[in-house]
Amino acid sequence: MQDKILNKSDAESFLERLSETYEVWAPQRHKDRMRWSRVQKGDEVVWEFVNTDQSPKFVFFPQTERLMHFKNDSRDPEGMIMHPEPAREREIALLNLRPCDAKAFEVLDRVFCQDESTTDVYWKDKRDKALLIGLACKSPCPTCFCTSVHCGPHHEEGLDILLVDLEDKLLVRPLSQKGEAVAADLEAAGEEEAAQAEKQKEQAEEAIHRQVGTEGIQQRSMLEQYEHPLWDRVFESCINCGTCTYYCPTCHCFDIQDETQGEYGQRIRTWDSCMSWLFTFHTSGHNPRGTKKDRVRQRFMHKFKYMPFKLEGAIGCVGCGRCTRYCPVNIDVREVVNLMNEEA
Repeated sequence: MQDKILNKSDAESFLERLSETYEVWAPQRHKDRMRWSRVQKGDEVVWEFVNTDQSPKFVFFPQTERLMHFKNDSRDPEGMIMHPEPAREREIALLNLRPCDAKAFEVLDRVFCQDESTTDVYWKDKRDKALLIGLACKSPCPTCFCTSVHCGPHHEEGLDILLVDLEDKLLVRPLSQKGEAVAADLEAAGEEEAAQAEKQKEQAEEAIHRQVGTEGIQQRSMLEQYEHPLWDRVFESCINCGTCTYYCPTCHCFDIQDETQGEYGQRIRTWDSCMSWLFTFHTSGHNPRGTKKDRVRQRFMHKFKYMPFKLEGAIGCVGCGRCTRYCPVNIDVREVVNLMNEEA
């Protein structure tokens, strides 16, 4: 697939053509925050930003999602029968998606779609109807460590198109048949533009100074890692607020509940957090993760030990640094992982 060029002055018409097929979402500035919002005009698109505060995970995995509905009346022949929610009608395009967030979708695909018998139909339906247009990072966030976890500022995995900002124009790199169709009418890029993009990639990767190691974690047995002495101290400053899990683009735990109001009922799922003591609280009153140490250990073990073990080496972290950036007690995921990687 050949690289193309899009002048920023033509972004308006490009977005108009995209909007004919897709519902387009992109990062927009809301006061001092970068948030995902619907866009319809080219001048609404922001090209200079570090990353969005919250990942776009909610597009495919909403914080609260209705799965089914029913009539709340057991005496009615039609009562208490679950009816599925309709599939998404219109396709959606995520524009200026950072490569780490696209990589996170690939990780979650492995979680939600492991095989035909366990595929999450709600996740898959929305993923199949999505176009992902990434924007390569010029200046990675200071808390970013994506190059340590199978990712990078110009990473292409999971994207249909990768855009590279070359000041007054964009290098457009189609990566799938969907992406190729969207970029079909654009002019081909020259050698100079390709060289500019490659130089930007090298500079962005060099700007990531903090690295983490995971080799020791993967080589150590499950029990050895579980009993690593670091867990006796790393949990002390954590307040179990769950901020890290809600900002994380790969956290995927949820709770399912049935709610009723009058004759109407619905089954919903909502995000849940392993940082909550209720997460594993049994009806009997027993809690297998009853202490803060247990919960902090679970979070890091799950991402860097359990998931790679179960998902053929896929790490449950893409190095976006959000958890470090927003932690109210300044727990740095890079320091914890490097401690996990040390010899016990």
